[in-house]
Amino acid sequence: MSATKTVTEIQNKTTIPNGQLLANRLQTVEEYYFSKKLREVRQLIAEGKPVINMGIGSPDMAPSAAVIEAMQKSLGDQKAHEYQSYQGLPEFRKAIAGFYETHFGVTVNPDNEILPLMGSKEGIMHISLAFLNEGDQVLIPNPGYPTYTSVTKLVGAEPIFHELDESRNWEPDFEALEQQDLSCVKLMWVSYPHMPTGAPGSMELFDRLVAFAKKHTILLINDNPYSFILNDHPISLLQAEGASDVAIELNSLSKTFNMAGWRVGMVLGQSRFMDAILKVKSNMDSGMFYGIQKGAIAALKSEKSWFEELNAIYACRRNRIYELAELLGCTYDRESTGLFVWAKLPEGTLKSEDFIDKVLAEQHIFITPGTIFGSRGEGYIRFSLCLEEDVIQEAISRFNPF
Repeated sequence: MSATKTVTEIQNKTTIPNGQLLANRLQTVEEYYFSKKLREVRQLIAEGKPVINMGIGSPDMAPSAAVIEAMQKSLGDQKAHEYQSYQGLPEFRKAIAGFYETHFGVTVNPDNEILPLMGSKEGIMHISLAFLNEGDQVLIPNPGYPTYTSVTKLVGAEPIFHELDESRNWEPDFEALEQQDLSCVKLMWVSYPHMPTGAPGSMELFDRLVAFAKKHTILLINDNPYSFILNDHPISLLQAEGASDVAIELNSLSKTFNMAGWRVGMVLGQSRFMDAILKVKSNMDSGMFYGIQKGAIAALKSEKSWFEELNAIYACRRNRIYELAELLGCTYDRESTGLFVWAKLPEGTLKSEDFIDKVLAEQHIFITPGTIFGSRGEGYIRFSLCLEEDVIQEAISRFNPF
């Protein structure tokens, strides 16, 4: 036998067991629900099944013509294809500041109190890395955006869930919070208008949150991408008195301006908070593409008619979703806002995930189960408004063909 080992023998001998390769932090999280479920949906479509996706909040309409034109025109600029500043173009930050002044009455310094992001999801990671040490605790709403929990775990901090309830309009129970040991809590995530329930929040709520954060020395973050969707009174946490001392806000152009795939977000707050986040961002990614920033500037300068026309379309779609929800025996809150309809399943029906799996298998319609947002989402499902009315009508007809 030859003393020379074959390549296969060497490869087999030197293969490192997967358990030795993976970081321990991966044991704390699972693959994002939509990442897994959409593979199943794509497989059904590949098999010829006529699947209607009512689960994802990805706007199906285009940005305004002015936004697209601004991006196209920018491509010939001398610096269009160079590396861009981590802090974004000065005129982009000024446009963000102008947007907050116009729509919220909030004044921020574009030089050092605004940091553009490649989507607000990026900001959740950057904020967590900037402020959390291993073992720190984070207050997370239940139900709430699942990324708050997964990122908290990935950085070695501990999620502490506080339960939201329909009877309190999905707002925190401050009395229950005050009874907890909050000595190790460093951050608190909130999102109003609330995702996934659409509860609008209020300035009274924001005032209570700021007072709570000050009392317990907690950094408060409001994730605010839905303010302008089916909402007559957009508000910002930064409007609350004293908020700048203890709070920062994330926002995004994804929903408001139909720019989800552009990945344009921002975080606003005191310069000391922005400086900390910039330390992380500048070591993890790069500046936003020049043309995208130019398009974003045009979006932020949109006239009132843009919001009115967009919301007129969503209002019609929401009425059709209400029909579908009622056909399924669900109840819902007509005062909710945002890009979704959060609906309560009838008593005695299947659990949320079993229900949506049954609907997917039998009617080939994908609806989001409330449980992906936390245990308090059990008994609820969520419909997206990102479908044309005739598609929603097709979904209705699959349950009620007559």
